[in-house]
Amino acid sequence: MRFSARLLSPVLRRTTDTLRDLAPIVLVIAFFQIVVLQQPFPNLGNVIVGLLCVCAGLALFVQGLESGLFPLGEVLARGFANKGSLSALLAFAFCLGFGATVAEPALIAVTAEAAEVASEAGAIPDSEQARGSYALQLRMVVALSVGAAIVLGVLRILKGWPIHWLIIAGYVLVTAMTLVAPDEIIGVAYDSGGVTTSTITVPLVTALGVGLAASIRGRNPMVDGFGLIAFASLTPMICVMAYGMVTR
Repeated sequence: MRFSARLLSPVLRRTTDTLRDLAPIVLVIAFFQIVVLQQPFPNLGNVIVGLLCVCAGLALFVQGLESGLFPLGEVLARGFANKGSLSALLAFAFCLGFGATVAEPALIAVTAEAAEVASEAGAIPDSEQARGSYALQLRMVVALSVGAAIVLGVLRILKGWPIHWLIIAGYVLVTAMTLVAPDEIIGVAYDSGGVTTSTITVPLVTALGVGLAASIRGRNPMVDGFGLIAFASLTPMICVMAYGMVTR
């Protein structure tokens, strides 16, 4: 009975917090639907049920992050730091970035849509196999780039490199590549940089960075532990544009 109470109490609190956080966007949608468009909500019952499902899902997701993923990522980071094996740590960082990204639902949706549009535009053959192959190639490019980005971020934490110089150099390269990359791939590349920092990748990568910085003497978790997500967002843009330039 006590275990159930301890389990349900955080979930109920999270649900209340989620309702409060979603209230502004719900009010905005309701205002424009009722006052500006002056139209009733279509399938109001389904909308309400869907909203409640979203609240419950977000509450469970956030609670799961705090209870499981964040502690797990920090424990793994500390374990590898204490082990003292640089190769094992970098291999883990790459696999974590790659695995979390390749399973990212937002990335799957974007690459599938990009394949559909490319097929309609005649850039690839109009067949299910061609679209699937194109979407898979994009996913692999993005996942590999995020894996490499996490490795770079881990090296930055270990070596104490200033993050701003790396970010500035990366965006200078992105800007230069935008000028010469095929127009058809630029938008996909920029969106790929955004969708990689979503529900699965962010908590795991953040926990890795904070846990690693907390385990190394002379590193500040607040200063050095964050920034991995910036690399995970930057490198897919570079790699996808490079992919487009090569395949063109």
